[in-house]
Amino acid sequence: MQIYVCVKHVPDTAANIKIVGENGFDDGGCKFIVNPYDEYALEQAVQLVEKNGGEVIVVAVGKAAAAGTLRAAMAMGAHRGILVTVDSQFLDSRTTALALKAAIEQDGPADLVFTGKGAVDTEGFQTPYRLAAAMNLPVVNEVNRMELGEGTVTVGREIGGGAREVVEVGLPCVLGATKGLNEPRYPKFPDIMKAKKKPIQEVSLSDLGLSADGAMIELVKLEKVPERSGARMMEGDVRQAVEALVRTLKEEEKVI
Repeated sequence: MQIYVCVKHVPDTAANIKIVGENGFDDGGCKFIVNPYDEYALEQAVQLVEKNGGEVIVVAVGKAAAAGTLRAAMAMGAHRGILVTVDSQFLDSRTTALALKAAIEQDGPADLVFTGKGAVDTEGFQTPYRLAAAMNLPVVNEVNRMELGEGTVTVGREIGGGAREVVEVGLPCVLGATKGLNEPRYPKFPDIMKAKKKPIQEVSLSDLGLSADGAMIELVKLEKVPERSGARMMEGDVRQAVEALVRTLKEEEKVI
């Protein structure tokens, strides 16, 4: 099998991000990692190839530094990587999906395409669907169970209210992985060293006949969420406390 796993180069959720200007941030001192949901996708792809044979190719769209994320993915078992280089820190999901599609189809064909259910930075949760639509493939997101069949894959997903949905999908398809699908492996030192020698092919958007100028979403402003103020206790009986709360929400917080 030839399995493609789309990974994203994202800031560590514990990183202290320094905002620069209206819509950018200083990424020089920021630790970047493989998007956590993508790790479930990668682990599943590696397990499938270990069992059935084939190749796992990780694909990323990002700045040159995203090569480090591809190396981390290859230390987890991917065989090689493709990096679509861009200059922007933020790329809309439509352009990202088109870039992933072009890179995969130029290298393919794909028997299966994995993504994470979404990215922990922008949290747009659109790329898996847009990628599948661009490639004219079926898509199932938030997959936490999977069984490979003959020309099909049966997947399970939670749909809320304690209900679970089981879907059979023809191959090839796009699957968005989430927590519970597996337990991503922790690379050992020899795996990290081997990953340094694995190939990464770099292509630009223009090499794929694409441009970031056609983005349908523009990041207007980036700002930190204000820190929460300390808790305030409302004195008095229940009626007095409720009246004080409503007065605070209306006059001070101005949310009602």
